[in-house]
Amino acid sequence: MEKKTTSTAITKSFAKKMETISPFELKNKLIDMADESIKKMAHTMLNAGRGNPNWIATEPREAFFLLGQFGLCECRRIFSLEEGIAGIPQKDGIAARFEAFLKDHEKAPGAQLLKGTYNYMLMEHAADPDTLIHEWAESVIGDQYPVPDRILHFTEQIVQDYLAQELCDRRPPKGTFDLFATEGGTAAMCYLFDSLQENLLLNQGDSIALMIPVFTPYIEIPELRRYQFNVTEIAANQMTPDGLHTWQYKDEDIDRLKNPKIKALFITNPSNPPSYALSPETVARIVNIVKNDNPNLMIITDDVYGTFIPHFRSLMAELPHNTLCVYSFSKYFGATGWRVAVIALHEENIYDKMIAQLPEEQKEILNKRYSSLDLHPEKMKFIDRMVADSRQIALNHTAGLSLPQQMQMSLFASFSLLDKEDHYKIKMQEIIHHRLQALWDNTGFSLIEDPLRAGYYSEIDMLVWGKKFYGDDFVAYLQKTYNPLDVVFRLANETSLVLLNGGGFAGPKWSVRVSLANLNEADYVKIGQSIKRVLDEYAQMWKASK
Repeated sequence: MEKKTTSTAITKSFAKKMETISPFELKNKLIDMADESIKKMAHTMLNAGRGNPNWIATEPREAFFLLGQFGLCECRRIFSLEEGIAGIPQKDGIAARFEAFLKDHEKAPGAQLLKGTYNYMLMEHAADPDTLIHEWAESVIGDQYPVPDRILHFTEQIVQDYLAQELCDRRPPKGTFDLFATEGGTAAMCYLFDSLQENLLLNQGDSIALMIPVFTPYIEIPELRRYQFNVTEIAANQMTPDGLHTWQYKDEDIDRLKNPKIKALFITNPSNPPSYALSPETVARIVNIVKNDNPNLMIITDDVYGTFIPHFRSLMAELPHNTLCVYSFSKYFGATGWRVAVIALHEENIYDKMIAQLPEEQKEILNKRYSSLDLHPEKMKFIDRMVADSRQIALNHTAGLSLPQQMQMSLFASFSLLDKEDHYKIKMQEIIHHRLQALWDNTGFSLIEDPLRAGYYSEIDMLVWGKKFYGDDFVAYLQKTYNPLDVVFRLANETSLVLLNGGGFAGPKWSVRVSLANLNEADYVKIGQSIKRVLDEYAQMWKASK
């Protein structure tokens, strides 16, 4: 009983204050508590709070490191001093030397992917061999500034193909998506918010919509003094007839987007943390609203988890002219440390059109802002303005993602494009789903089959399962007696498990977020059992209080 009293004391004195803290900052406190638990008992800390995967894609990295050997050979070919100084790659004849290098290293790890990517670019894009391999050699060596600064020429081509395959289900809309390579999805988010405001597309106090639950920064950024957007939250609060979450949206809530005062819609799709894609019905409803009610609705969709759902199709495919898409390679390829992502915007888009339609006074302000970059700044595309804004305009000449990062991104993309049978994707989805099943099988809760579930995270609403197992009176007791954060504090303090609170993502306050990416399958057995044990302990306290 003493332990329970301590937990309740934490709830009353501390947990209420911590509700206002970002769940990613709260995680550090939970880790400290779990660490203390380890010292007291023979536990191993299991941190299922962060979405950093515990896998990597090997072949694209093997290809990168092999290409690095070729790049160094090319540098030393120019000159090589015993002090460790060499030249830089030269274009003339470099493709022939690359082909000879591959022949000499045909059994080396990564050689087949390099060869396959080379042939793909020659066949699919009619790339000039010397120009292509020179870009690759300079990229892997990193001896130049990024040119073009938005994204390298061949990197853009191959990543465009990758997005058409993975985010458009191999059925991309007509036209081309321009890409801006960024330092992970986090940098993409920062650049988007900044440039939307700098280009007067979103102004302080403007109305935006946010589909929740959502990745916490999308909640926190609009509240900053600089933005102070008027946020309409559209909650995924649809339930089944027997009271379980579907993590989908009600038609009447989606219809709030018809209001033309709502200028922008921010989505993570699949969602974070529920990890479900928008239903086809919801997508169709949004498409209809844009076409008939709110044609200038700016849609910003973060699709990092799309590859974990078979035949995923982004809003960038359905509403290409309205949609800015953020895609990061970090989760699918186990590459959070590489910081590689892109912003995709269709060549024909409402952002450029709305800038062109601004009042003359506002256009003059923008022309002055970008006048040092172009004799006709009014013709600059919005996506190119983002590149300049990312470097405070004055440093545009040194903008762009580092060349080695862009080279690794290219190899991640080609690895998927050349995997015609989707072996990697099928195995990735299988790993995640096995972990998900291990978690839920050991909670004793029921997991409904759903083709729209990515399963990268799982959000478990303790009140839903408390009601299922013990009834409404128990739920009322739980809400009256404890703080919603008590669950994650208990798990950290008593079992050394670190989970994040779903309320921090604007989800149900009594929900917990479990990452299925960063622990092994057996660990999710323990997490599932611990979640159920905590719920049962609450029930025991409730029964004792009657």
